[in-house]
Amino acid sequence: MDSAGLPAGPPNRTETTENFPVASRLLPAALRPKVLAFYRFARLADDIADAPALSAPEKLARLDHMERLLDDPAGPLAEVGTGEARTLLSAFRQDAVQPRYADWPALEDYCARSAEPVGRLLLRLHGEEDAGALRASDALCTALQILNHLQDLVPDRAAMDRIYLPQPWMALAGGEAAFFAPENAQRRAVLDAALDRVEAALEVASPLPRLLRSRLRLQAAVTLDLAWRLLARLRAADPVAGRVALTKADFGAAFAGLARAPRSDAAVVRARVARAGSSFGRGMAVLKGERRRGLYAVYGFCRAVDDIADGAMPEAEKRRLLESWRRKLDAPDCALSAELAWARQQYALPRAECAAMIDGMETDATAALRLPDEAALAQYCRRVAGSVGAMAVRIFGAPEAEAFGLALGRTFQLVNIVRDVDEDAAIDRVYVPGSLLARHGVEGGNAAALVAHPGFARCCAELAAQAAAGFAQAERELREHDPKAMKPARIMMWGYRRLLDRMIARGFAHPRTRLRLTRGEKLHMAWLAMKP
Repeated sequence: MDSAGLPAGPPNRTETTENFPVASRLLPAALRPKVLAFYRFARLADDIADAPALSAPEKLARLDHMERLLDDPAGPLAEVGTGEARTLLSAFRQDAVQPRYADWPALEDYCARSAEPVGRLLLRLHGEEDAGALRASDALCTALQILNHLQDLVPDRAAMDRIYLPQPWMALAGGEAAFFAPENAQRRAVLDAALDRVEAALEVASPLPRLLRSRLRLQAAVTLDLAWRLLARLRAADPVAGRVALTKADFGAAFAGLARAPRSDAAVVRARVARAGSSFGRGMAVLKGERRRGLYAVYGFCRAVDDIADGAMPEAEKRRLLESWRRKLDAPDCALSAELAWARQQYALPRAECAAMIDGMETDATAALRLPDEAALAQYCRRVAGSVGAMAVRIFGAPEAEAFGLALGRTFQLVNIVRDVDEDAAIDRVYVPGSLLARHGVEGGNAAALVAHPGFARCCAELAAQAAAGFAQAERELREHDPKAMKPARIMMWGYRRLLDRMIARGFAHPRTRLRLTRGEKLHMAWLAMKP
């Protein structure tokens, strides 16, 4: 049997219908035939693994034959090299026999064999040997593969009974059948958590166009741009409800983007912050130049680990990812961790404060979270909010205000806690400490019952009073510090104090609605930011 007898049907895709460029004219003309030869070999093997009409043994037999073709000195990849193709074949054999995945590392292992060899081949053909480029290429290929998996959740399941999204993740939306039910609102959170992992991979991949010396940098830039665009489309739409795909306009914009310099790490982090739409945004915007860049890095880091802790993924996955961030503090490997490392060096930010934030997120990652007493609440606030305050005042240019930053961080966190009690209860978290609940006669372990108890409103009122006292103290202490340096803190204080005042005026009786800053209040914060 030669390769002509291997196909089980027409190809699922061709080089002109893939999501991303294959052998575009951005590559040197002499290399395009080799890239196409590799692509067509990989496409044929992939189509065999995906063929619904073939049994698993038939698929394996055909894939084995394809590997034997690689042993032929005159075989289809004789002029290209076969190492990457052999790795791909191991992934396609897995496709033939494995329809489900147990966890995210298992999916990443699959991507390391089904996608990363493609990037490695391109690097090899172009003579690119930089270790950073290799790491970035691997991350880009994994991101592209997972984006494709999420795009094709429904057709993969329907045609091949194959789902790449790990089973424990789908279990958080009620299990596989429930996950695919059109009306299931829980699916969105699981998809977003998976897309957060893609975003993290793209942040590792982001320096790739800057690291390459050959024309491959052009195709890498276009591919990276398209990956970000597909990520945004999958965040905005539900791939279970209908096909989500790139448009011709997306491709046109990506190619037009070649006229601009590749995005810096700072630009990648700036885009992350803009997408977050933070209530801290007005305060951060007051800063200019490198101080704003530094605060964006700290905020981006805090948001990244918070998204891990809050994400709809198994607890074991959260802890694994948080541990990976501890390693990033010492060995930056992505745009965000590189920017955080720059900010730490530029403004003498203690590593211990970043580690404290991760410690706090470890608490948030705990299933059925309950804080036993006020000491545990104080420790939690110190970790997740005091750490931010301690770093922020250094970036503001007032390192002597560390005690102020620690206290204000606690005050802000108390506002967050009383504002979000019902939202937190919905994911089985109660931050109001058990000792305070007991003083007001609130008993029971069920989060929904706790926050609906009449005494719970008194608990919230007590924490709100502590926050109000914290703001009063902060107002007094602000006079001791440089008003220009502390302007961002004043603006953030105004917004948080406004929310607290409205909650106190409304009261905390159940049912409650989560208060947000109004458009007028946000405009007032913008006015404060513009004032000298």
